[in-house]
Amino acid sequence: MTPENDGLSSKRFPLLDFRLPKVQLWQKRAALHEGPPCTCPLCASDWSSCVPHSEGLQLSRDLGATYLELPSLNHVFVGRYFGSVLEYFMIQCLKHKAKERPKTRATREQTRLPPIRVEESSFSQDMQWLLERGMQFADVAFYSGDSGKELGWAHAAVLCAVSPYFRQLLLGPKTRERPQSRCVCRERDAGPHSLLSTWDGSIIDDLPRSDGHMTGRLTRLVVKDPLLCMCLWETLMFIYRGAWEWEHLQEALEEKLKNSLAVAQLMERIRSLLSRDRSSRDTPSARAAQLGPQTLVNLFNSPLYSDVIFMVQGSVLPAHRAVLVARCDVMAAMFSGKYAEARSRVVPIHGVSSDTFLSFLEYLYTDSCCPASVLQAMAVLVCAEMYQVKRLQHLCEVCVCAYLQSMPSRELSSTGISVVRLLRRAKCHNAEQLYIWLLHFIANNYLIFSHKPDFLELSEEEREQVERLRWPSRGYLQELSEYQQQRRKLRKSRCLVM
Repeated sequence: MTPENDGLSSKRFPLLDFRLPKVQLWQKRAALHEGPPCTCPLCASDWSSCVPHSEGLQLSRDLGATYLELPSLNHVFVGRYFGSVLEYFMIQCLKHKAKERPKTRATREQTRLPPIRVEESSFSQDMQWLLERGMQFADVAFYSGDSGKELGWAHAAVLCAVSPYFRQLLLGPKTRERPQSRCVCRERDAGPHSLLSTWDGSIIDDLPRSDGHMTGRLTRLVVKDPLLCMCLWETLMFIYRGAWEWEHLQEALEEKLKNSLAVAQLMERIRSLLSRDRSSRDTPSARAAQLGPQTLVNLFNSPLYSDVIFMVQGSVLPAHRAVLVARCDVMAAMFSGKYAEARSRVVPIHGVSSDTFLSFLEYLYTDSCCPASVLQAMAVLVCAEMYQVKRLQHLCEVCVCAYLQSMPSRELSSTGISVVRLLRRAKCHNAEQLYIWLLHFIANNYLIFSHKPDFLELSEEEREQVERLRWPSRGYLQELSEYQQQRRKLRKSRCLVM
């Protein structure tokens, strides 16, 4: 169309309508400063109806359209640019339609669950403390082979658990040996070196104890090797700490002996004493297999050198006072103070199941705990709180969190485990980290737990905190409902931008 110059501004704006595509064609008129007017038949036929370049450019700016000039109106140029014009128009229409679509509100991310902090293992320090206590529950005494001087005290259960050499030396071979003289030294070699020996008359039953506790069995060992005699304390410290810190042992021996050759000889003898291969002692796999907490795994639930028996729901659980005292402060007070347990060999345990108490003892001996379920982990947590073992309590908290996080939403909604009741028990037994974690867990799964009957058991303060942390939030759900209603209205129209 070729409108007249007069009234062009009043006619051009109603032409803009995005619902239908329109292409406006205007004939360009050369400006006066551009030279003589065009003499082509199209321009010469109606000079007054032509549009100058400046007015066409201003018109495109006012309409927000694209200004395009063609060299000539023939099928070549029109065919080349007409498809691009339609494509551009379709893109602009799609953008305009997309702006009219209701936008979904971006929901905030779920609140991160707070981490459960677990203390570092104190197993090595606990066993070192047991050795430093000296005669408490000790049943092995070391003497110098040359001077007969007392060198130190130890615990047969710990020595037998760490070293096969001590196990054979203290317990003897499985077959009975021929009776020997009571005053001669009896050697039981378990390695390439004969380092220690016992006397027939040195094993004394019903030895009176200076602390007034139960009488026990004392074994006297003679240290025959002079180097081991000089460094017996460092060797025992190395054994009690788990028998894996070889670098620390070597540094301690070098500081004590001041002789590299003597240190190498003694290190070799200690390796033979513990039946450790020199070539594999520094490999990562060997270190993983020789970690300190694993040294007492053979004593767990074993009658070997057991001096106390726990009676739990009719089950008999043997244990060792030395390990219990070193690993648990409540046990230390119970067996070291003026209580009935200090003088009794059989100790009844009430209010705890046998499986739960066995898991508790397993932690004391191995420094690890692996409950089979959420309820079992909570039971061990209660037992740990009863005996004031904080690290075990935190490990149980980690187990509970891991079990709950591993449940899919469908299983979480249908499970018989009441998370709200777990929250109550965590608060009752001073499991603060688990209590806070469960509040966040309920808030992050609000749509699941809010429909359960026990949700009403939450206190007003707890419910306010859950509402504050809930995901998805109440405002987001309201906006989502409005968005869905708008989407339903749009579906009724014939055209829809996909």
